[in-house]
Amino acid sequence: MIQNKLETISNLFEGNEIRSIWDSEKEDYYFSVVDVIAALTNAHIPRNYWSDLKRKLQEEGSELHEKIVQLKMKSKKDGKFYNTDTLDTKGILRLIESVSSPKAEPFKVWLANLGSERIDEVFNPEIAANRVVNYYRSKGYSDEWIKKRLISIVDRFKLTDIWKDGGIEKPVEYAMLTNEIYKEWSGMKASEYKDFKGLRKESLRDNMTDIEIALTNIGEIAARDIATNEHPYGLNENMKVAARGGKVANAARMSYEQETHQSAISSKNALPYQYLKEEQKLDSKKNVNFQSKNVN
Repeated sequence: MIQNKLETISNLFEGNEIRSIWDSEKEDYYFSVVDVIAALTNAHIPRNYWSDLKRKLQEEGSELHEKIVQLKMKSKKDGKFYNTDTLDTKGILRLIESVSSPKAEPFKVWLANLGSERIDEVFNPEIAANRVVNYYRSKGYSDEWIKKRLISIVDRFKLTDIWKDGGIEKPVEYAMLTNEIYKEWSGMKASEYKDFKGLRKESLRDNMTDIEIALTNIGEIAARDIATNEHPYGLNENMKVAARGGKVANAARMSYEQETHQSAISSKNALPYQYLKEEQKLDSKKNVNFQSKNVN
């Protein structure tokens, strides 16, 4: 039996098809608002319900109205593509709060519980740590793997702290430095690596093999230690150091491949599903229709 196990908004609407499009640049989904309205309400004509609600949101000056994006989606009736109102993940969650319907109440309770849990974690961070460990366990990761993963997260913070001291402030700059390390040892930046492994929003490191994780760690530790000794400042200087760190990892990669006679880079991932890609151009962006299937 084909079962969608992908953890996106679609999972909240079991039994209802929620059309969605993947934006590879933003790394987020855009969901059909009409489909969500149909799942949340008893409206005979969901499109009319949404038209009235959209008008109300506009009159109230709601920011949600400004977040609506029209994308071409395949019609369930005739199979043709039509402009469709969509919202990203955050927008859909906000939309749920605006829908007045008994069907929407369980979702509102779910959102309230999430908010309450995060507030509890502010006062007791151990709750958040336990949540992370239990989540990885539920995915089938071993305790030894989880321990290594948590250590790598702490090591990553050590690197970003060094970058921050070196004048790096913008998220895009952190991403550029990380990409530089990846490119030097793997030949791919992070987004390309994820695509190679068939990933979208999923964590790249959670889907790496042991040797891939080790090489990533070597590159970042080398970049961190070089920066600690040389104190580069600004993006350009830190990019050079990041590249040097990546080259250290690349040297380790070549040694590994020479001795084992196998590639250190693998397309394997830990996902219990795979994406079926249907390419189409939307608003001058390259987006992918969302589908998945269980491959267990």
